[in-house]
Amino acid sequence: MPGTLAQSKRICYSEPCFMQNVIVGQNLVQNPHIKALMEEALKAGASKLPKVGDVITGTVANKESLTLYADFGALGVGIVYGREFREASDIIRKMNIGDAISAKVVELENDRGFIELSLKDAGYTLAWDDLIKKKDTGEVIEVEIKEANKGGLMAEINNIPAFMPVSQLATKHYPRVDGGDKSKILMELQKFAGQKFKVKIIDVNQTDGKLIVSEKEAQDDDLKKILSVYKVGDVVEGEVSGVVNFGVFVKFTASAEAGEGINELEGLVHISELDWQLIENPADTFKVGDKVKAKIISLDSDKVSLSIKALKADPWKDVDEKFKKGDVIQGAVVKLNPFGAFVRVAGDIQGLCHISEFGTDEQMRKTIETGKTYGFYVQSVSSKEHRMALGFGKPKQQAKEISTAAEAAEEKSVEKEAA
Repeated sequence: MPGTLAQSKRICYSEPCFMQNVIVGQNLVQNPHIKALMEEALKAGASKLPKVGDVITGTVANKESLTLYADFGALGVGIVYGREFREASDIIRKMNIGDAISAKVVELENDRGFIELSLKDAGYTLAWDDLIKKKDTGEVIEVEIKEANKGGLMAEINNIPAFMPVSQLATKHYPRVDGGDKSKILMELQKFAGQKFKVKIIDVNQTDGKLIVSEKEAQDDDLKKILSVYKVGDVVEGEVSGVVNFGVFVKFTASAEAGEGINELEGLVHISELDWQLIENPADTFKVGDKVKAKIISLDSDKVSLSIKALKADPWKDVDEKFKKGDVIQGAVVKLNPFGAFVRVAGDIQGLCHISEFGTDEQMRKTIETGKTYGFYVQSVSSKEHRMALGFGKPKQQAKEISTAAEAAEEKSVEKEAA
């Protein structure tokens, strides 16, 4: 009978009770085996004994209607019943007598002499303990994406919700959205629902119910291994995989030297590295699928920075010889900014005519227009810094000399008429 089982295994948790007789049925007997176990437990110290909230491990002793008994040796017999039994019925149904069982202590000794247990709470606690272990060991876990929100993706590990922020996505999955439009980012993220990602746990806190995962961290070791075979200056061939307002992403096949693992890499060509000439909108020049060659200009952790213009001849190479300070030139206005006007003076060579040449932004826009050609003069030029400063119209000294000469000619004309 369950009562006999409980009575034959019952242990009082207060120290004075530890050396008491064990009750078998209604008779008092000295049980040397149990007594020895008690003495051993006392020698090990009271800290060895479980407390409410601890998860303890034993074996299934018996199952009957809405009740499960678990044998914990010298500690006694535990019981799962009532609401705790119903909530864990799916787990209990699969258990057989003799199976190992882990349960959370709800009460050290109830009025029937049993240790009251919770299987559901134990499972929850063990699940979090397992998550902490996975984080500490850096285990790579495969998860299925359940849903997306504006901040990232949701998955589950050990039946516990896990969140992956957008910033922790691998480069190939990072949403390419111009201007960071949140609604468009969400649409891109929703495409991943149902897909499986490999991730690592980067933050876990049971108290706050927080579980944060990262795809970037999961591929970090493989990525570092692959990137180790590349160096700055290498040229890669690939295709444009994304176009955004700050540049284009280029996907290329990983070198065979890197071995198995990640098959493709992706790098960013910043808008300033697309061409020697000014590009305002990358989409005007590139589209997804375009085949391109690019030079690796930076390898930083998991980021590959590329340059397309680095494979083109530098139009600034001999600019110091072609243009001298004070030269009067013709140039087409390419773009107007609050700080001045960009002017194309020859091929891909562009100079800046500062706003101070016009006084105000309003006056500049009244004076010149994009697409039209005007006269400028070179104030300074540097091939090394790829920079040319322009003045509007003619050099101030030259303009002053012309004005002085014109005034002198006019004075002579007036004197001649007077004579």
